[in-house]
Amino acid sequence: MTDQLGDMRRTGHCNELSKKDLGARVVLMGWVQRRRDHGGVIFVDLRDREGITQVVFNPVHNPEVHEKAHSIRNEYVIAVSGRVEERPEGMLNPNLATGGIEVLVDELKILNRAATPPFMIEDEADASENVRLKNRHIDLRRPKLQNHIIRRHKAAEAARTFLNRHGFLDIETPFLTRSTPEGARDYLVPSRMSPGSFYALPQSPQLFKQLLMVSGFDRYYQVVRCFRDEDLRADRQPEFTQIDIEMSFVGEEDVMAVAEELVAEIFEKAGPGPVQTPFARMTYAEAIDRYGLDRPDTRFGLELQDISDIVGNSGFKLFADAVGKGGVVKAINAKGCAGFTRKEIDDFTDFVAVYRARGLAWIRVREDDWQSPITKFFTEDEKRAMAERLNMQPGDLVFFGADNARVVNESLGYLRVHLGRKLGLIDDSFYRFVWITDFPLMEYDDAEKRYQALHHPFTAPAEKDIDVLESDPAAVSSRAYDLVLNGSEIGGGSIRIHDKDLQVRILETLGMGPAEYQDKFGFLLSALESGAPPHGGIAFGFDRLMAILCCAQSIREVIAFPKTQKGSCLLTEAPSGAAKEQLLELGLRIMRGEEK
Repeated sequence: MTDQLGDMRRTGHCNELSKKDLGARVVLMGWVQRRRDHGGVIFVDLRDREGITQVVFNPVHNPEVHEKAHSIRNEYVIAVSGRVEERPEGMLNPNLATGGIEVLVDELKILNRAATPPFMIEDEADASENVRLKNRHIDLRRPKLQNHIIRRHKAAEAARTFLNRHGFLDIETPFLTRSTPEGARDYLVPSRMSPGSFYALPQSPQLFKQLLMVSGFDRYYQVVRCFRDEDLRADRQPEFTQIDIEMSFVGEEDVMAVAEELVAEIFEKAGPGPVQTPFARMTYAEAIDRYGLDRPDTRFGLELQDISDIVGNSGFKLFADAVGKGGVVKAINAKGCAGFTRKEIDDFTDFVAVYRARGLAWIRVREDDWQSPITKFFTEDEKRAMAERLNMQPGDLVFFGADNARVVNESLGYLRVHLGRKLGLIDDSFYRFVWITDFPLMEYDDAEKRYQALHHPFTAPAEKDIDVLESDPAAVSSRAYDLVLNGSEIGGGSIRIHDKDLQVRILETLGMGPAEYQDKFGFLLSALESGAPPHGGIAFGFDRLMAILCCAQSIREVIAFPKTQKGSCLLTEAPSGAAKEQLLELGLRIMRGEEK
């Protein structure tokens, strides 16, 4: 096959040229961002992954090349050879790194022509996300997305360099493993060689990294793909990337210290710059009490206030009944927001309904009175107590939630963030880290009528609570810790159970009998019995971290080839059907609706 480049070999990227290169002969290759014909002289903005350089086709300098340049169109792939020159007076472009120079072209090769793209290759493309995902190979040419992917590379490189420097070993773990109950649904892979049996794609390398600790590899890491078959949101994908870390002979402080150093290095090498360590800390109970969520955004106020003790015996039946049934009444004071319209308040009511709230009570604070349908139900003493605790002043608008604690905290917690955005209280250029600690080990699932692990069943309980594990599981704290950045959980981990007997007690408390836990976790129990060191670790959600670093609205913006919220790839049209012959080999058949 003929070498289309001939003797032309690229000498550098488009953004690498400056006035120090004046007079140099260069060869640049890339895509035509735009072509402009200014009275005979043709200007082309040539783009590659690093930036843009203006190249010039002058009919006086080279009539033959200039004539050839007339056929160039946007997104053509070209190679040019020419001399670096200073731009004429008044034609400098301060918005480009190469805005002080241009390349006067002597030779042009059109390497490939291009159909008209479905949207402009610009940062703010005027196209729907579905159109962009269908044409992701073109969408990825946009400078903003290319910068996201380049920054992602730099962040991964920084993480690997840091962990290598600190004695961690990069060890791969299997993608084809067995299904284990860890929360979300597994993706199952049928086995041709074992008909009727299935592998599962890993939700995380949790059990394998624990086995590596038992094997004596006392510092492990992996930048690894994980898979969860769950309903998707802006910050979730069916396949995602973790920075996975495990260490032996450590406690919480050791793991958290390494994690802070790692994050600081990523921010310095691939983010906005240095961050201050150590990070703030907050218990799970405090986070829920003040912010309603276990991943609080601590960049702004609007904290929740519990007023159950004030209104629990009030004449307002909704509040009194909630407290009487063991629930809570909490409030958010939206300072200075008394001017919100009734429609806006109704919109907030609809907003909290998504989180199972059955309503949203409110009070406008006027100069001379309170305006609300509920004020008549409170005594003057109750009003004074509410005003003092909530710092209610003229011009304020107070929202109230009353129900069981989970519904109130979740609905008001999300309302708080919604209000923070609406009121412009959140500065996305500011980064606030906080560790959340002392999580409950388990929570009761009303639907399943049993306890479930809040994180996973291999998290160690707090030593002070082990004695009440069977008698009062809900009172047991865990040795788990989450790292939250700007209201998003970017990392989570725990000290693991390294004693077989304690692991069995945990599994039994979760409702598993010997036959079930031996079937599902027998290999782990055997490993723990073989001499397992104390160990713990953490996993960072790499996509979520990168979305925050890149100020992206969705993790889809920092993943090269993401799926939609329905789990499909519009570019390749996956998932797709399989040939009947393939299904027969696997011992499978597709059941139609009437057969199910």
